Order: sequence, then structure tokens, then C-alpha cells
Amino acid sequence: MTKSYIFEYRDENEFNKKERSVKKYNMLAYKKLIFEYYESLKNGDLLGKVVSTNSKENTKSYELKIPTDEMFAKVHGEMILHYTVYEDKNVILLETITPEELLMEGHKSELSTYKGVMISKKNAEKDMFKINLLNMLER
Repeated sequence: MTKSYIFEYRDENEFNKKERSVKKYNMLAYKKLIFEYYESLKNGDLLGKVVSTNSKENTKSYELKIPTDEMFAKVHGEMILHYTVYEDKNVILLETITPEELLMEGHKSELSTYKGVMISKKNAEKDMFKINLLNMLER
């Protein structure tokens, strides 16, 4: 029989805000996260790549890429779930989803889009410049 794990959160309130932002702006990524990745993690199939191990506390930290639009990934970076597994306690600590700043900003206020890509209100000009540059390079 495989191990089953339970989820705990570093900061449940902040994590849920980021999760809702993913749901609002990228439904495909949200569905994959909820219905595939979380189920696999609970059943003991640890997904993603190991980024660090701590033999003293018997933990492993993982990064799991969440599928996103290619243009989004180029402008804002990959969407990644960060979690730590406590193997002796059968606990998975859900830490954060990146890009944190954009997801938190999306939770606080409505983000606009430019050519189909979310843009930050704080760095709107920079994001639009990146999108235009990437579109010019594709031609």
C-alpha cells in the first residue's frame, strides 16, 4: 500500500488567495492543480523536482511546474507550486505558488490583459514592453 499524505500550509490564508487568483486567471492550471496534482500528492506520488533535502528533519522540498500559457511564462515566469514533504509524519506542507507578486496583486484587484496576457498594474509598461518584444521576435 502506498503512503497517503495530508496537507498543511505555511500560511493558509495567503496560499488560498494565490490559489483563487490562479482559478480566476488560469482555469486550466487550477483544474490541473486541484484534480490531478493534489490527488497525486495525497496518494504519495510526489511530483516535480527535488530542490533540497534536509536529512536532520527528514524533509524534501519540491517545485512543481503548473501548466500555463507560453507567453505568460515568458513574461512573468513559470507558475510553480512549492511544497515540502515531511516523510516521517506523512505531511505535505504547501508553501506558495509563484509568481507570488502577480497572484497577490490579482487577488487584490482586477488585472487587465494586453494581447491575451495578464499584466500587472504595478509594472504595466514593463509587461507590455516584454509582450511587444516577444511578439516582434516571433515574426
